[in-house]
Amino acid sequence: MRPKFLGMPQRIILKNYTALFLLMLLSSVVHAQQLKPIANYQLITGKSIIQSKNYYLLTLMQELPEVKQLLIKDSVLISIAKLKSDSLSASYNGCGKDVQCYINRMKFSDAEIKLIGDRLSILYQPQNALGKLVQNHLIPSGCYVLFQNASPKEFLVKAWEQDALGVNYCIGVYAGGNKPNYPNIDSISLSIRDSKNPAAYSAGYAGFLYNASSVVALENKLNQLFFTPSVSCALHFLEMNEREQAADFEPMAKGENRLAVERIKNIKWADYKYSVIMIPGAGPDDPKMALSAEGMLRCRLAALLYKQGLAPFIVSSGGRVHPYKTPFCEATEQKKYLIEKLGIPASAIIIDPHARHTTTNMRNTVRLIFRYGMPFEKAAITCTTKGQSFMIAGMIPRCMKELNEAPYKNGKRLSETALEFYPLIEALHINPNEPIDP
Repeated sequence: MRPKFLGMPQRIILKNYTALFLLMLLSSVVHAQQLKPIANYQLITGKSIIQSKNYYLLTLMQELPEVKQLLIKDSVLISIAKLKSDSLSASYNGCGKDVQCYINRMKFSDAEIKLIGDRLSILYQPQNALGKLVQNHLIPSGCYVLFQNASPKEFLVKAWEQDALGVNYCIGVYAGGNKPNYPNIDSISLSIRDSKNPAAYSAGYAGFLYNASSVVALENKLNQLFFTPSVSCALHFLEMNEREQAADFEPMAKGENRLAVERIKNIKWADYKYSVIMIPGAGPDDPKMALSAEGMLRCRLAALLYKQGLAPFIVSSGGRVHPYKTPFCEATEQKKYLIEKLGIPASAIIIDPHARHTTTNMRNTVRLIFRYGMPFEKAAITCTTKGQSFMIAGMIPRCMKELNEAPYKNGKRLSETALEFYPLIEALHINPNEPIDP
């Protein structure tokens, strides 16, 4: 049946429908444009760089006054905060010598994660503090870029779920002794096992966990934010295990990387075929050795490409990784070698002192390219010895498995030691299962 227009001219109806269609189309275009990270977005670190890097949503909830006020006025979230703090305070009476009981009280339960997610979904409005948090911070930061196709409300809930599971993972590894992804370099350093039965916790460890729970409960007694007891547990155990390397050399743009960052502003990028030459780390086996022989060779290979004028910067990449709890940072040792032995100016070297694996050598370099405002569409070079170079060329499946993302795509092979790669925006996403280098 044809619609009746109640005497209105058909052209007016058509005009109105066209306007409505164009408005809807414009809204979708604006929404799509908003779902993009912004290179000059300034990350908020708050009181803890480590918390900010690992749990950015929770940091924003703590640091943005309007968001914080919204959350601490909600009766449901206030009750969760109190129950969590009370549970930690009463853990000795409730847990006794049961180590796992203490750990479970520190973590978010599945029920709590769902309840909080549902509550955030109810509280969310596009124009309120949570809506502005998503549009002005979560999306432009890129920290949760893998959720970019979700609606803003879903984006918020997914970011919460990731942060909560990341907190649980950290507590499980650094309080509970669970195996991390790379046990040989990232495992717990506290003495928690029974000397006669390595599969069991030591008799005194339950007492230690009670003391830790008590401290967290006291510190958060007056804090009404629902997540602070569990986040405090995660951060305290990272500290007690001497696993705060995520904060090493930060803020780098004002410290180790300052000269390079200042130089970036004046680079004529058309004069260079590539943005950077990245050197992956090669940790030594000897705890007294600062830079391995393999690392020296990789620096020399990169210096040759730099002196050919292929790129204006070298990225030295690698944290305090090999051997277990080494005091030496590969990136800074590479930088020293490049300057002192190979004559590369400090203003041409950007350090990534956090990467712990070849996957994150690549990912972190892409992040630096983006955060420092270098051309993101421009190819870069990874320069290393032959075996690792060919491994990097085939490493995308490993990245998907370990990082849940591909932070780069391969370009042309330039030689047996040099490979082009193109940055991908997915590299910005926080990895909740690597608290030392998220």
